[in-house]
Amino acid sequence: MKLIFRYVGKHFGLFITAIIFLIIESVTEIFQPTYMSMIVDEGVTRADSSAIAHYGIIMLIIAGIDAGAAIVRSIFSARLGQMVAKDLRRDVYKKTQSLSLENIERISTASIITRITNDVTQVQDFVQGVTRIIFRAPIITVSAIVMIILRTPWLVPTMIIVIAISAFLIFLNLKIGYPKFAFLQKRTDRLNHVSREYLTSVRVVKAFNASETEHGRFNAASASLRDAGISAMRTMALFGPLINLTVNLSIVVLLWLAHSQDASQIGRVMASINYLTQIMMSLSMISMIFNRAVRAFASSERIGEILTEEPALKSPDTPLKPDIKGEVVFKNVSFSYPGAEMRTLTDISFSALPGQTIGIIGPTGSGKSTLVNLIPRFYDADSGGVFIDGVKVTQLDEHSLRSAVSTAAQRAVLFTGTIRENLMWGNPLATPEEIDSALRISCADEIVDRVENGLDTLLGQGGVNLSGGQKQRVSLARSLLKDPKILILDDCTSALDATTEAKVLRSLREYSGDITVLLISQRISTVRKADRILCIDEGRVQGFDTHDELMKTCDCYKAIYRSQIGN
Repeated sequence: MKLIFRYVGKHFGLFITAIIFLIIESVTEIFQPTYMSMIVDEGVTRADSSAIAHYGIIMLIIAGIDAGAAIVRSIFSARLGQMVAKDLRRDVYKKTQSLSLENIERISTASIITRITNDVTQVQDFVQGVTRIIFRAPIITVSAIVMIILRTPWLVPTMIIVIAISAFLIFLNLKIGYPKFAFLQKRTDRLNHVSREYLTSVRVVKAFNASETEHGRFNAASASLRDAGISAMRTMALFGPLINLTVNLSIVVLLWLAHSQDASQIGRVMASINYLTQIMMSLSMISMIFNRAVRAFASSERIGEILTEEPALKSPDTPLKPDIKGEVVFKNVSFSYPGAEMRTLTDISFSALPGQTIGIIGPTGSGKSTLVNLIPRFYDADSGGVFIDGVKVTQLDEHSLRSAVSTAAQRAVLFTGTIRENLMWGNPLATPEEIDSALRISCADEIVDRVENGLDTLLGQGGVNLSGGQKQRVSLARSLLKDPKILILDDCTSALDATTEAKVLRSLREYSGDITVLLISQRISTVRKADRILCIDEGRVQGFDTHDELMKTCDCYKAIYRSQIGN
């Protein structure tokens, strides 16, 4: 609730304006039954046409003011809701960007998307409802009660009973509905997760003819969401009609009691019936807004969880911003993923100097990618330390560190847009000469030359209109264009044929200069010409030396060599 108030407070002017016109709308609505009763009691009953005309004109003026105020209030309340939603989406997205991979993996991508979209929409609807209904309903209810007391005091006991029963029903609605709507949002998370997983893996699903399996998973998640929705909506469907029934019964009681009243007071009875109807509508509105409030509070809690989430990677109080040269040193580094029972890396030590190319090789699952992910601080080591130019990475400014490090991964990630836009994503200020150089080194110039629109060729989502090898070369060119001090190549040539890979590696050796290159690969042919090779297995260093020396001293390296090259 505090979260909603805080964001509404940022647009206090819009809120106050909407409330002022809401009060005008409510007050004018209250006076209409009173003037209607005057028309009946003083005009119709006494056959006084001038009184009918006089009070009729007043009613028309009041109705006009009411309509005008309602229009202005609607405009400002809608704008307030949109502004609050925009601010929430912006802040949740910005906060997500500051979180580490550990935070995002724990919360889950699907849940974050639901909070940015569905949960924010629930809060937006509530904010608009507050300025449209919740303030209007109490004003009309209280004013109608006062008017009933003044005009028909014999109805007060009936009115007290009606309000007491309605208040109890609203409280019960809130108490029962809150956990149901919180659970409904979690089921929405689950459906989003299943849908997203299918859409990102659609090729694999089709390749294995697993559409029926995925259809079953989606149906199960959809059915679970349906059941949660039915349970939550059943609460809304129950209490609204009960409140209406209570007020309608009070109107029946009023009509039964009215038969003993003086016929000249029939206008007052009619006004009281109108006021009771207004109370009924107001209580129904309150019940409806409380149902919205239940969903909004559950959603605001979920949004608040993101906004108050503490990044798993802690930044130093006074981060250092040195001119990074590129020396990388691992000292007795151990690491395990959150919740994992076994360590991924154990007591890793090695060093890489500027201008050196360090090959990293080992069996699948040996921890090669995890090791290099510690350099740009995607994760932090559990023990030991990763140092750059003699400074522990945990003491460096995160932006400065990642500006000096560039990564090209095995699974190349490209964005919807042109080839040029994807390349300049790594360096928005890149010159045409720098782009040409990066394309030539990565052998991606061949791709650009073959397509009709060259660099302005539009790529689909994820670079769907390129092959795996083409995406890897474009991704490598983007990494080179960043002009890094430390270049991490995480099996980024795995989809290339031997000839193209050899050409790319030769160009990289000529290009690297004083850049520190960490070259991960499964293939001996890729790393054998590196200055030194780090061989790891099961998260432990098996050897760190040149190819020739490892062939003499490292059994693990020799086993990999024999499996690929032979004796």
